[in-house]
Amino acid sequence: MKQSRLMSLVESVANVIVGYGVAVVTQILIFPVFGLHTTLAQNLKMGAVFTVVSIARSYVLRRVFEAIWMRSAR
Repeated sequence: MKQSRLMSLVESVANVIVGYGVAVVTQILIFPVFGLHTTLAQNLKMGAVFTVVSIARSYVLRRVFEAIWMRSAR
């Protein structure tokens, strides 16, 4: 069954929202180990930048794999 582009985007966004929370918590726990001391606001901003990049990456990869799958199904 073919996944629509909209559903590809929805799946990617849901995945990244969960990843955003995991990333921020990980940054808070790991950064101090490497001597990096950031505020919560800085962690949230960095997480937001990575989130936008991750959504774009996930969507593009999903569409590439969908195109590959559709070609092989012919």
